[in-house]
Amino acid sequence: MLTGPPNKRLLSLDSNQYFTNDENRRYISGTSMDTELARTFLVVIATGSFVEAAQRLCVTQSTVSTRIQRLEETLGAELFVRNKAGTTLTPAGQQFQRHAALLTRTVEQARQEIGIVSGFRATLTIGSRIGLWEDLLLRWLPIFASLAPDVAVRALVGLEDELMQSLIDGRISIAVMYTPQARPGLTVEPLLEEQLVMVSTRAESSRQPASDYIYVDWGAEFFAQHCLAFPDFVGAALTVNIGWLGLQRLLAYGGTGYFPTRMLREHELTGRVHRVAGAPEFRLPAYLCFPTKVDSEPLSLALDTIRRVAAEAA
Repeated sequence: MLTGPPNKRLLSLDSNQYFTNDENRRYISGTSMDTELARTFLVVIATGSFVEAAQRLCVTQSTVSTRIQRLEETLGAELFVRNKAGTTLTPAGQQFQRHAALLTRTVEQARQEIGIVSGFRATLTIGSRIGLWEDLLLRWLPIFASLAPDVAVRALVGLEDELMQSLIDGRISIAVMYTPQARPGLTVEPLLEEQLVMVSTRAESSRQPASDYIYVDWGAEFFAQHCLAFPDFVGAALTVNIGWLGLQRLLAYGGTGYFPTRMLREHELTGRVHRVAGAPEFRLPAYLCFPTKVDSEPLSLALDTIRRVAAEAA
């Protein structure tokens, strides 16, 4: 997701949807609830007193009392029983505790996802499989940072289903993946074609998957090609859905598996892995996915530089 300056108004809980308890089912009247009130309510619960809550929040005790009073007026119910020993929740307060926690968590998550990092004019969120970060998008990060030093980047790792849903929901602006789905409002653009080869830590290895074979789930397209090439394959002792994990396991303990050539160059040069002669090779396209309407200069720059890095990696 690419964001501009955040709205200074706090998110609120719709007053027409909340009631205090099952006994009176009273709808809240008046204005929407300030999340600062809910946060203060939770701090009072955690500390057990208005005095300690004020110290933790770095405000006066009267400010805490005023906030709780406003909250009780908004909800139409008393939330705390106050005595010399401190404060305890009323039944209405116990009910509201769950809603207050949910509200503050939601607001905090929203701030993290759409907020602007201090000192930057925008935030760009990009997600991809970890295998496409390695030796591809990792090389893109410093290039983009040098061209747009005033744009913060949130880099996420995920699988295709999660990445597509994040694009649809607007939580990320760019996704790079192997098996995207066509969706209205999203552009799916071929980015590069991976060459997957079978390698082994042994200099001589069977071209058929053997007992040391590590099956890496590179997605539905790879699965289909793999089934055609190895019709008798019934499964591996180890299956992973992250290429990086499979490669690290292979390098540490030995084995055989399929990996993109761009991830193997250094290991082949040092003799840590060897290509299995005569083993079938597979092609796996990777795609660049983003909103069809590109309406910001940072997003356009990010797409252009990703294409350039991918072209150099091919």
